Amino acid sequence: MDAPRTGRSAAFLFVLLLASPAAAQMLPGIGGEDARRVVPDPAASPFNSLARVQTELGGRCTGALIGPATVLTAAHCLVSPRSRRMVQPGSVHVLLGYRMGSWVATSRVARYETGAWTVAAHGPTAGDWAVLTLETPLAGPVLPILPMPPVGTPVMLAGYQQDRPEVLLATIGCHIVTSGAVLVHDCAATRGASGAPLLAQGADGAWGIAGIAVSMAADRPIGLAVAATVARTAAKD
Repeated sequence: MDAPRTGRSAAFLFVLLLASPAAAQMLPGIGGEDARRVVPDPAASPFNSLARVQTELGGRCTGALIGPATVLTAAHCLVSPRSRRMVQPGSVHVLLGYRMGSWVATSRVARYETGAWTVAAHGPTAGDWAVLTLETPLAGPVLPILPMPPVGTPVMLAGYQQDRPEVLLATIGCHIVTSGAVLVHDCAATRGASGAPLLAQGADGAWGIAGIAVSMAADRPIGLAVAATVARTAAKD
């Protein structure tokens, strides 16, 4: 992506990507040509580490397994669409390998830890992460947290999105545009992709998590993601 477009990205109107029954039909983050595709084999790596994260009050997001009983997602995914307050852990369900009403494994959340993001402030963006601890470990492959990705790193983004919530939609061939605690990327994604892992290949060629998708530009495929290494470091403190 050229430098002028990168410079303009800071002025875009970004919207959170939590999917809910009341969400508008005009979907942000796509632009004129939809680059997303249905993942043909969700049992293939790294997609088999992804899960649908949903609350009993109707919110839907995406998350990734980073430990047998640990899922990484976005903090704003844990906000009730009705009360605008953080939900109780037990009302959050994680469905690993969800597709068309079926899943590989599922568990309620026992507890969660979030960054400094708050409902009242809708920020800070760098604090919009959540680590979910599950009641029951899930038998699925775990994705590692990658170091801070430099500008130009090839990435892909897959999630359970508002217009096709029963399947995984993925955008491949996108890149990191700006690096830092908050990453800017050019993957197409829309509501429901919040919490989805921004996937990249590590030095060994294995897939890992470079970032956590949190928002998209209103009218084009430019998005923000919390650098996954920021969440990992903060969660250990």
